[in-house]
Amino acid sequence: MTISLFTTNGHAKGVKRHSKRSSELGFSTRAIHVGSEPDPATGAVIPPISLSTTYKQDEVGVHKGFEYSRSGNPNRDALERTLVGLEAGAGHAIAFASGSATTATVLQSLGPNAHVLSVNDVYGGTFRYLTRVAKETMGTESTFVDLENATDDEILSAIKENTKLIWIESPTNPTLRLIDIPRIVALARRAPSKPLVLVDNTFLSPFYASPLLQGADIVIHSLTKYVNGHSDVVMGAAILRSSSTPDRDYEGLVQKLRFLQNAHGAVPSPFDSWLAQRGAKTLAVRMKAHGLNALRIASFLTSHPAVEHVIYPGLASHPLHALARTSLSPHAEQFISNLPSSSLAHGIPYGGMVSFRLRGGAKSAEALLPKLNLFTLAESLGGVESLAELPARMTHASIPAAEREALGIEGLVRLSCGIEEVEDLVDDLRAALDGLEDEDSGCESGLVTPSDASDYGANEL
Repeated sequence: MTISLFTTNGHAKGVKRHSKRSSELGFSTRAIHVGSEPDPATGAVIPPISLSTTYKQDEVGVHKGFEYSRSGNPNRDALERTLVGLEAGAGHAIAFASGSATTATVLQSLGPNAHVLSVNDVYGGTFRYLTRVAKETMGTESTFVDLENATDDEILSAIKENTKLIWIESPTNPTLRLIDIPRIVALARRAPSKPLVLVDNTFLSPFYASPLLQGADIVIHSLTKYVNGHSDVVMGAAILRSSSTPDRDYEGLVQKLRFLQNAHGAVPSPFDSWLAQRGAKTLAVRMKAHGLNALRIASFLTSHPAVEHVIYPGLASHPLHALARTSLSPHAEQFISNLPSSSLAHGIPYGGMVSFRLRGGAKSAEALLPKLNLFTLAESLGGVESLAELPARMTHASIPAAEREALGIEGLVRLSCGIEEVEDLVDDLRAALDGLEDEDSGCESGLVTPSDASDYGANEL
């Protein structure tokens, strides 16, 4: 049987056009087959890696869709078709050399002196690019608003005549705030400037959330994280809807993004594209495991006396749990509906990220991380292995201290829950947390000398 799910209609005007995904095919089926059709030359089931930098033309300007590898490469093209298959509602995908390159190119496409309305708790690298690079080189103005709690009037009043983009993360990094995407989209449509709505979907991945189905115009990913899933590739992607409207020219925007990408060379290598496509094939399997592990870990953390507060929207006790439930993608909803009730006693799997605060504050948080064994102290997230970090000192250090404090980032521990055996992960956390309590008891009972206590607090935040 021939599986023909997507077609690529060349590179006319710099735009790659992909047909809509078939609604009859499941998520994992698309992840495995779309963009990975057997090689017509050899029959190879796995696409070969094409390292060529240039391509033969039969006549001047007549070629097989590729001219020079900065402008297009078979492995990058295959990955982009896979991404269109994964992100429900997508019509176009552009793979970049990194998530930061994706951010830079999208913001460059707005032109000079544009205004961007962003969620206030945004990834540190995005904050840095908006407030330093885009501001200083393009005159971009940014307004940061608590899109989780702001009223409609407050959001509308923050949209200006030159507002061209609303930047959303949901859940946010690292405090896991939830944004009601359809609500923000409705407000954007009401505003005279009709800004585009962009959602950074890195934390939930295309498995747990489908922002394009909720009305967003652009979805971006750090493919480094869940889509690749193995901590061995740095890449990003921008994914857009398929059908243009009178005030939404998606094909024109794709053409502009590809022109900018080609002009400044923010392209991924063929090998990285091949690796990311390989990783994407198991995205659903991994995300199910990430989510179930994170739910179990979040539930455990709520019961430990050393933990003051746990943030995981999948927990039934989370104040916005209902929003988390309604924001699920169709395929995630189907996955959860088939789980046994025993797996849902404390909530639902909702991605693999968990954040929490300790009763001992920032000092205890910094002391906890080196005690962990299976949770590696490292930046990044979304790999099969579990990671733990202190955002205030690591991924979000570029945000001023006063703003970190106001956002609740200070003293926060962020976990990327991998797909190891969950009881091993819980035991690792339990041992480290119990060790903190033992140290605190030792301090209170006078077992730690004054000089020891001074050394213990030497790295206090």
